[in-house]
Order: sequence, then C-alpha cells, then structure tokens
Amino acid sequence: MTASPIESTVRQLCQYIQQNCQSTLSLAQLARHAGVSPFHLQRNFQSLIGLSPRQFQQACRLQLLKANLRQGAPATDAIFDAGFGSLSRVYETAATCLGMTPAEYRAGGRSLSITYAPWNGPLGLMLLAATDRGLCFLQFGDSPEALLELLRREFPAADLQPMPDPPPTRFTAWMESLAAHLAGRPAPLDLPLHLHATAFQMRVWRYLQTIPRGETRSYSQVAAAIGQPTAARAVARACAANTMAVVIPCHRVIRGTGHLGGYRWGLERKHSLLHAEKPA
Repeated sequence: MTASPIESTVRQLCQYIQQNCQSTLSLAQLARHAGVSPFHLQRNFQSLIGLSPRQFQQACRLQLLKANLRQGAPATDAIFDAGFGSLSRVYETAATCLGMTPAEYRAGGRSLSITYAPWNGPLGLMLLAATDRGLCFLQFGDSPEALLELLRREFPAADLQPMPDPPPTRFTAWMESLAAHLAGRPAPLDLPLHLHATAFQMRVWRYLQTIPRGETRSYSQVAAAIGQPTAARAVARACAANTMAVVIPCHRVIRGTGHLGGYRWGLERKHSLLHAEKPA
C-alpha cells in the first residue's frame, strides 16, 4: 500500500529528528522543515507515531544516551552529548524510560534495589518485580527458580530481594488489579511501570497499551500505526522482547491472516488472554 503524503512527511521527519536529536527542535521549527502547520504536524504525528514530536525526540535522545553509556562514557558526558541540558531533569526522565538512572544503567543495574514475589494466577505461575518507581518485570514461568534466573539476566548487577511478608500496600493493590484483569473482569489495568527499552521498543509498547481490550491488531497494522509500515518484523521482535506480560499487551498482536502468531509465554496463554478479554 502506498503511503499517503502526510505519512511520508511524518516518516521523513522522524529520520530528521533522529539525526538531529541533540539539537533544540521546537514544534514551529519542525513544522517549517516539514512544510506544514504546527497544528497539522502535532495532530498527525501523534496519530501516526503514538508520541508527540517532543516525546519522540526525547526517546531518540534516550536511545543515544544508552549507546553512549554502553560505550563507557561518564554519565555526565553521556547526558550532555545526547542533547540533554539538565542533569536533574534527565535523571528523572531516564529513570522512567531506562528502568534505572544513567549511572545505574552503565553499571548494569548496580545499586538498583528490586523486590520480587512469585504469584500463582489464573494462567499459571508469574514473577512480579518492582523498583521503588513501579513494576519492572512481570513474566510467566514454570518455576520460581527459572523466573528468578530470568530476572537476574534482565538486571545482572541489581540488588534483588524477596518481597517482604506482608508486601507493601501498593504492591498488593497492583496484584489485585492484575488478578481482576486476568479473571476477565474489566478492571482498569493502569499500573506504574519502570521500563528500559530502545526508542523503537518504547514506541511499539506504548502503542500496544492503546489497543482496546477485546481488540487485536496485526504486526503490519502496528508498524503502520507507529509510522514505519515496512517494520512488521521489527514490531514482532519488540513484542518478543517485552518483559511485562499482560500489562504491555503484546498478546493483542496477531498475524494478518488471523492466526495467533508467536507469544513468548505460549500460544495457549495467548488464546486464553484474548478469550478472557472478549466482550460478554
């Protein structure tokens, strides 16, 4: 399918933002570059990408920050080289999107405290893990030991501790909300998340959270919705990289043929989740 003029404009603008994310790019500047009005740009960019131009630039800066940190750059240098102008602001922002502060990310999660607890839900054993800012890990598994090993691989240098008994009130509330959702009740599932992801993964995951309960999208539809219609395979990889089962509903993404496609926690669970979400 041929992209519409505005889709082509937004895709080209995404490339421009990625290449110039360290610079100050106002909405007015971007609109002039694209040859459209600021209002037209904001509305269509948000609709096609799932992020505002400013949020997309921030995601690109975070991706560059992560690359700088992986190469061993000091945290302060990595922050300013990625285009951030404020240390305090970037630590708050990066902690939300990276799952840890820049210094912690560079150190593999060292000094990051994560508490975890196994939970037997309607679809089998799960492990929930959280920092002081929200859930950072939620996966199905066959045993507590295997799930804990997955958590260790995700955060190799973090301080991992079992959840105290009784657990904190907010953690209990998260589990109750999740249990209600898995039981098929249309309870809101707006849980605080503490993610770390590439800019592309974050765009995919944010879009998945907008898919209404009871509905599905194909990998191609998701790719088109985030402004990269040829990236269906990359969308599938982003779904496979999701470590937040159910909360980031990658189970709602299926093949264009209507077949379920893949699911890292088993097609039987995927079918059960979709069945539970169907309107009564």
